[in-house]
Amino acid sequence: MYRSSMRQGFSLIELLIVIFIVSLVYFLGFDGFEIGKPKPKALTPLTLKSTLVSSDFFAGQGTFMCINKCQSCYFRTDISSAFESYSGALDFGELEVYALDDQDALVELEYGHYQDEKICLLVDFYPNGSSTQLIIKDKNTSYFLPAFFGEPMGFDSPEQAKDFWLKNTKKVSDSGDFY
Repeated sequence: MYRSSMRQGFSLIELLIVIFIVSLVYFLGFDGFEIGKPKPKALTPLTLKSTLVSSDFFAGQGTFMCINKCQSCYFRTDISSAFESYSGALDFGELEVYALDDQDALVELEYGHYQDEKICLLVDFYPNGSSTQLIIKDKNTSYFLPAFFGEPMGFDSPEQAKDFWLKNTKKVSDSGDFY
């Protein structure tokens, strides 16, 4: 009988080899490459405001709160809404949070409790783009978080952050440009 020397298709082995090569090229070429929205970096005192304002949680105003030695955080969009768990990564240690009193002295803030846990951080975000102005101290650094003008900055101590706070407050109040 006459046998045709023409092939009709690929063998199973040839198909498996092609799939393996395509898979290998894909995983080597696209390793670490994510399609879509990049994941936000871990939340730190320096990135707190910028990360939250650009997140899906934020709708122009809200309150950010952390409990459990700042290992569990929550966000609510307004005073009447319930707090929702913040699912992003956190890079907070145990924090001390300060504000200035009427005599410009540092006062460590005590916020009370939420779900039987001590609140370690509470930041309000307002519709005009401002937020609560704070000094946050972690194990190594103190951070000044401005209410409106400028970016958060790190300092060696809460006292240095306080001096910066007072200097910038005086600059803004002495300038008629902002009013």
